[in-house]
Amino acid sequence: QVQLVESGGGLVQAGGSLRLSCAASISTFSINVIGWYRQAPGNQRELVASIDRYYRTTYGDSVKGRFTISRDNAKKMVYLQMNSLKPEDTAVYYCRLGQSDFWGQGTQVTVSS
Repeated sequence: QVQLVESGGGLVQAGGSLRLSCAASISTFSINVIGWYRQAPGNQRELVASIDRYYRTTYGDSVKGRFTISRDNAKKMVYLQMNSLKPEDTAVYYCRLGQSDFWGQGTQVTVSS
């Protein structure tokens, strides 16, 4: 059974930083793409960043240069380091296994101006 559990969200002032973590329980973790997505009220869920088995990364245009995704296969963890946070980064952040229907429960990030 696949489980993804996010943590690390919270309230931060604009310009601040947060580090999100996604813990995965899957035997094939090291070969899977893991993505971070976010959804703000009234908006569609959007891709923030993803990382594949070769540690290649992709980022949404709005977070390039500010966010960094990384993974630790030994710990089955994926991280999202978020710097220079803006109020428009406020959303629930989810991790997802590839293009599957396996999502975490989400963690709230709120950035105050």
